[in-house]
Amino acid sequence: MSHAVLSPSSASRWLACTPSARLETQFPDKAGDFAKEGSLAHEFGELRLKRYSGLIDELEWTKKTSELVKDRLYSESLEEYAAGYANFVWEKFLLAQRTTSDAVLRIEERINLTAYVPEGFGTGDAVILADGTLEIIDLKYGKGVQVSAIDNKQMMLYALGALDMFGFMYAIHTVRMTIYQPRLDNISEWEMSVEELTTWGMNELAPRAKMAYTGDGSFVPGKHCQFCRAKAQCRTLAEKNLEAAKHEFEDASLLSDAEISEILLQVDLIKNWVTSVEEYALEAALDGKKFSGFKLVEGRSIRKYVDEKQVADRLVENGYKESAIYEPAKLKTITAMEKLVTKKAFTALLGDLVIKPQGKPTLAPESDKRQEWNSAENDFKNV
Repeated sequence: MSHAVLSPSSASRWLACTPSARLETQFPDKAGDFAKEGSLAHEFGELRLKRYSGLIDELEWTKKTSELVKDRLYSESLEEYAAGYANFVWEKFLLAQRTTSDAVLRIEERINLTAYVPEGFGTGDAVILADGTLEIIDLKYGKGVQVSAIDNKQMMLYALGALDMFGFMYAIHTVRMTIYQPRLDNISEWEMSVEELTTWGMNELAPRAKMAYTGDGSFVPGKHCQFCRAKAQCRTLAEKNLEAAKHEFEDASLLSDAEISEILLQVDLIKNWVTSVEEYALEAALDGKKFSGFKLVEGRSIRKYVDEKQVADRLVENGYKESAIYEPAKLKTITAMEKLVTKKAFTALLGDLVIKPQGKPTLAPESDKRQEWNSAENDFKNV
């Protein structure tokens, strides 16, 4: 599938750092298994919603499902998560039909964004149109980062495009943006008035998008750099992180609490950048590039059996007992067991035999939604 230069999924970055979109085009988009797994989940969700809507019949449903389950990334849990998403969307659509009998559900709709973004387009996972309200629902299958709908630039772009395409059908005054992220049990919703959204679109989005499309503006490093394909070689990001590492502190011997806080605020960005530089350098070295002071060497290797059965047979033939050469059977992990018996069956059969101990304390920014470790509310949870 083709991708827009100004992709809605990276809007938070190119709106903050306008030249980054053009800079990224110099680097290949290496979609790994995580991205492919997410695409597979979307396909399952789309297929189920089309079956609910009567857009495909039982025969086509069976045929296409049987094709998807052959994918090497398929798992029962993935299909269950996708089904949960489809059911969530369908319930919202049925609710919309109670107030608007001719409510509309659009599935995996290509959304035209050119009114605000040059050559802009994207795909709305689910769009529900009813009197007064337009809702955009986005499935996020990843679990590395919890995604919020609040001030979510990708969702705002989709909402603007959907308004342009379908707003004439109903008197829309409110736009609702919903993130459905099943693997983190995260459902996030945010509403804006149409007036607020279109004002943002004209006054902020359109001019910034024009700059980003032409590659104008200044490079601005920040959290938005995390998924930028150019981050390993971006000079501005490197200068920012190296400057942080050379920070001039007040006391030559000890850091103050304020200075430690300042460092903590930058740790994730610096660690992410360092990792990306290491990965880039390794890949380049494998392609023949030489970096002064470094060389390619063989990494640590762990011995392994060529064939475990042959190993066991040979030991038994030489007088060793099976009880001595085999480890005792070990119960599968909770995640592996859920995949074995399915999540619903696991809860029904073993729910009362599973506990979730209190997590270890960890430092997080004050903006984190979790309760403070020593807060009264947290104290009462453990009583």
